[in-house]
Amino acid sequence: MADLFRLEDGSPKTAIVTGGAGGIGAQTIRAFCEKGCNVVIADLPFAQETAKHLISSLPEPNRAMYHPTNIVNWADVKSLYRKTIERFGQVDIVIANAGIMESQEFFDFEEDEDGELKEPVDAYRVIDVNLKGTRNNSDGARGSIVFIASTSGYFGGTGVVSYISSKHGVVGLCRSSQRIANQLQIRVNVVAPFFTPTYMTGGYATKWRERGLPANTVEDVATAVVRTATNPERKGHSVMVAGRVVREIETARRDLTKQWLGNEIAQIMADGGKFFDEMGGYPLPKAHG
Repeated sequence: MADLFRLEDGSPKTAIVTGGAGGIGAQTIRAFCEKGCNVVIADLPFAQETAKHLISSLPEPNRAMYHPTNIVNWADVKSLYRKTIERFGQVDIVIANAGIMESQEFFDFEEDEDGELKEPVDAYRVIDVNLKGTRNNSDGARGSIVFIASTSGYFGGTGVVSYISSKHGVVGLCRSSQRIANQLQIRVNVVAPFFTPTYMTGGYATKWRERGLPANTVEDVATAVVRTATNPERKGHSVMVAGRVVREIETARRDLTKQWLGNEIAQIMADGGKFFDEMGGYPLPKAHG
């Protein structure tokens, strides 16, 4: 049986984890390292000491490296892949985990000194990091890419507008990548965690526990990430981790299309999809100018 964590020549696979210095990302680094992989922590410069401490705690620190990376900065991302290849030879797995949440309500409009609305910079930053940053890290892996979305990528009743919008975008990024991914023999999947106690959920984690509501642990999510990244049967799947229950939901969504839309609309959508398949994809309009 093939070792899912090694290449055909027996050398270890190399995994990059963005946002890898803390929370789910750090536990994912630990999990890959324990399986014998080379690991790369890609995180912001302020996380350098935390990343170094994480590396020193790993069973084989010599198979780990930290690279200061702002995933929204294309030069940083290029350097990340270049340095990883220089150190370990290639990139086999990318876990696009880095993400943030807004620090103020989307509809808490602020005015400048002239009484006009201020540009919602905080909201833009969430979209940039969670969606653009994830997109920036979908190019380099030879074998497997896992986007970390959220149950907020499927549901959205909490009013966290920018975060929910961006995570819906991450799910859409996975879906829309499948044609090219299959051509390139790259597997692109999503892991969508429900509530997991991390820095991002610190504002309500205690009350959540007091209510007795089910929660993930970072270990639960990291296990799902590693299994999704290395399972050759996972292609275009979305693995939801909710209260330690793990389910693949994207296949179920597709299977329920007729029940959801009705037979007539489902058939129209299927015929349209077949049309674009026969065209070899969506014909893009020419750029203006």
